[in-house]
Amino acid sequence: MIDRLPPEFWLGVEEFNQRAFYECHDTLEALWIEAMEPEKRFYQGVLQIAVACHHLSNLNWRGAVMLLGEGIRRLEDYVPDDYGVDVTGLVDQSMALLVALQQAGIEKVEEFAYLFNDESQDESNKSNPNLPSPDSPSPQILSLVDRVNLVNLPKIDSCPGKETFG
Repeated sequence: MIDRLPPEFWLGVEEFNQRAFYECHDTLEALWIEAMEPEKRFYQGVLQIAVACHHLSNLNWRGAVMLLGEGIRRLEDYVPDDYGVDVTGLVDQSMALLVALQQAGIEKVEEFAYLFNDESQDESNKSNPNLPSPDSPSPQILSLVDRVNLVNLPKIDSCPGKETFG
């Protein structure tokens, strides 16, 4: 096991947290391809959650649900935290999103478009012609979101005092 994650990983984290999910995919995929276990599985789990969010931004319910589930399963071996990353927080937030998507169903995927409609979104999401631009989610989805304590897309946080920057 490595002691420190390379700077490229933290660039991927920054891209993830800025909702630049496609760019995050490119950054983390390069690390994943070259990595050995157990880092390979860790990178793949984060990568799959990023790609799931990208699928959701394109209203691809099946892709989002499938990759959220796979990413969560891969990251469960790294809970509560590993490599200075709050894995528990990422898994919990991703699970909340997965549950909300599963409960809403494919027919209501457009209701999740509001997750991509704030000031901090990536420029590529702003111009995505597939996303409706509602001011807020419908009351039905809002109550669903409230029920699973989902306020936003998953975010990757570091663990104070445990950062392992490259």
